[in-house]
Amino acid sequence: MSSSLGAFSSPIGCKATNSHSPEAAHIRRAAEIADKSAGFTSPHPNFGCVIAVGKNVVGEGYLYAQGTKCAELQAVEAAGELCKGATAYLNMEPGDCYADQTSVSSLIKAGISRVVVGIRHPLRHLRGNAIRALRSEGVQVDVLGEDLQSEATEVEALKACLFVNAPLMYRAASRVPFSVLKYAMTLDGKIATSSGHASWISSKQSRHRVFELRGRSDAIIVGGNTVRQDNPRLTARHGGGHLPVRIVMSQTLNLPEEANLWDISEVRTIVATQRGARKSFQKLLASKGVEVVEFDIVNPRDLMEYCYDRGYLSILWECGGALSAPAISSGVIHKVYAFVAPKIIGGMKAPSPIGELGMVEMTQALNLIDFSYEQIGPDMLISGFLQPIPELTPIIPSVGEISSIDLTVTPYEANIIFFYKTWDPYGAFSNFSPHPLRLPDENGNYQTWPSVEHYYQAHKFVGVNDLVSREFVEQIKAAKSPEEAARIGRTIQRQHPDLVRSDWEKQKINVMYRALKCKFSIYPHLNALLLSTVGSVLVEASPHDLFWGGGREGEGLNYLGRLLMQLRSEYLGESSPQCQVRALV
Repeated sequence: MSSSLGAFSSPIGCKATNSHSPEAAHIRRAAEIADKSAGFTSPHPNFGCVIAVGKNVVGEGYLYAQGTKCAELQAVEAAGELCKGATAYLNMEPGDCYADQTSVSSLIKAGISRVVVGIRHPLRHLRGNAIRALRSEGVQVDVLGEDLQSEATEVEALKACLFVNAPLMYRAASRVPFSVLKYAMTLDGKIATSSGHASWISSKQSRHRVFELRGRSDAIIVGGNTVRQDNPRLTARHGGGHLPVRIVMSQTLNLPEEANLWDISEVRTIVATQRGARKSFQKLLASKGVEVVEFDIVNPRDLMEYCYDRGYLSILWECGGALSAPAISSGVIHKVYAFVAPKIIGGMKAPSPIGELGMVEMTQALNLIDFSYEQIGPDMLISGFLQPIPELTPIIPSVGEISSIDLTVTPYEANIIFFYKTWDPYGAFSNFSPHPLRLPDENGNYQTWPSVEHYYQAHKFVGVNDLVSREFVEQIKAAKSPEEAARIGRTIQRQHPDLVRSDWEKQKINVMYRALKCKFSIYPHLNALLLSTVGSVLVEASPHDLFWGGGREGEGLNYLGRLLMQLRSEYLGESSPQCQVRALV
């Protein structure tokens, strides 16, 4: 009924099956629980840990998000004394950029004697670090495909590990996010009638699966035709959690002035267009809070490179044939989800899901790899990869793409150090790095904040004499991860601008400065990392935040980088004219 992978029901494409190998079953279980975090906090890698004695599982855990309790520690706490002499199974080698060795030290301290790793970490500056650390402490470490191989069950377990972190694998290898093309069509291959009517081709059950796919994505992309004909909302509709950014790709900006996507009260919308297109309409969108990004030539490849720069891991394309064909042709689509409904509508002019690809012979057809079938209500879901999951050999990414934190290596030109996402070599400079802070509140009482981002977002509402504002502060403070804190803070600010403190624009730099100074003062390894950048300009590489970041073409104010350089100068006892940020407020 399907390829050798079987008929998988999980969105990642793997489902637990009976196996003659307990070790393979434990690794598959680690991949299965790792997937539980997808769709709640994004983007971040998915980690799972299973501790077992023989066939018996005695503890397990998964990383909810970077900055929360690691999967290994959760599993150790669940297993207790049974850890001594037990084996830990990890879907992926643990790794972070913050010198936090909890994932490794928790296994060592618990008495774990052996660790089985599904795959090494895809990012070069993290790859192999945890494995070496465990082995240096006398722990036996076996890696699937290296130390354990040949048995079919191990091969299936390895695939499960690859699938659960496919977005990170593709992103590291190809420098574009992992992209999934999703469409629903009739049995005769139509996505709408000749008149353009398309509601609804697929069943309610299939649409629910689409909501799940959206919730697992960092962004959803549609074309102008979809906006004009369907007026979609493109929400996940799963009752909270991560909401993907909505991206409209339109060369001419021939779009309606009123559309559901222009409502950004719950989630942001980005419009990607040709430079100079309909400036008056761009101003209208900007007045609604919609972000417009101009390209010299707007095409799927350039848009995906832009999404890569924004740090996205996973993109869902829900476009029509006019956009899906160039996306496939440009090589940015990695996986396809096709929902086939048992309906026939006919029509020579009825649109199909994929436009012209220029193929004239069947031998040119693109074949899906590792495909599977699944019945969803009355529909059939066919999914598979258009491009194989990248191999981890040779080591990826290349030296020119990213480098380990090594003062002898200069991965960037002109002594500029860029930082943005927490998995980068200098990811500890990010507000999202999981370093708790203790700072006094307005009454002098010390409070603990999980990260700089928690502190910053909450202080938009601190000091406002309103019970609801105080509730917002506590809600942000209790957010499970920096990503959630940012999402909550930004959403509340859009929906309740009247509850933002009146002096916020004047004070936000000082708020950020206090948090950063605390962070780099109480963590010696972070202080050392900051001082190691002497002689380099620090730039937050956000392509869209023109206040805290540097922007796409260096047009941003880069206040976060400037604050870090000011702190660096203060620690060195110097004064740096380029970093006198506080004097501006």
